[in-house]
Amino acid sequence: MATAKLYSGAGKENGTVELPASLFEQPVHKQALYEAVRNYLANQRQGTHDTKTRAEVKASTAKLFRQKGTGRARAGSVASPTRVGGGVAFGPHPRDYSYTLPRKIKRLALKSALSDRAINERVSVIEDFAMDAPKTAKMVDIFKGLDLDGRHTLLVVDAEAGNIYKSARNINGVRVLRSSELNAYTILWADNLVFTQAALTGAEEVFGS
Repeated sequence: MATAKLYSGAGKENGTVELPASLFEQPVHKQALYEAVRNYLANQRQGTHDTKTRAEVKASTAKLFRQKGTGRARAGSVASPTRVGGGVAFGPHPRDYSYTLPRKIKRLALKSALSDRAINERVSVIEDFAMDAPKTAKMVDIFKGLDLDGRHTLLVVDAEAGNIYKSARNINGVRVLRSSELNAYTILWADNLVFTQAALTGAEEVFGS
């Protein structure tokens, strides 16, 4: 049975909580994790790289010198890829690197990443609390009370926790996701996972099947 430390909304330890077995007690499938990370990074690529071909280089179209009689190789264009300042042969051009990964593979990778963090006791849960307005200082105090090791922390909140989301998103080393936005790459990036109780329930509803 996978469990995690439970903290109050003030960052004080308040026992433990059982984690959903459908998410946190699954075999860690390394190949699925590899495929999910590769897919995530490919989908983030802009693909805006571009080089000019000999047809796109702005240059004179005059023949450089006569065809015969000079003893040199014939040359017809200053834009030739073999000349300095000329076009690029077989260079990169704008393209779309994104591709679709099967839903089952993405779901398997997500559960593998969550289970890995649970096995290594890197999951914490905070009791639901409300904030009247965004306040980063309050979230910093809460994180200070948590028993977290490492540089990176992923805070998972529910869709209704707008003020909590805004309060934590600009803390150094912290990323914030809504429970429906969980992905294997960000989970693996994080040294620690921190769920609110509502987010834990929401993640189970979305990804637990």
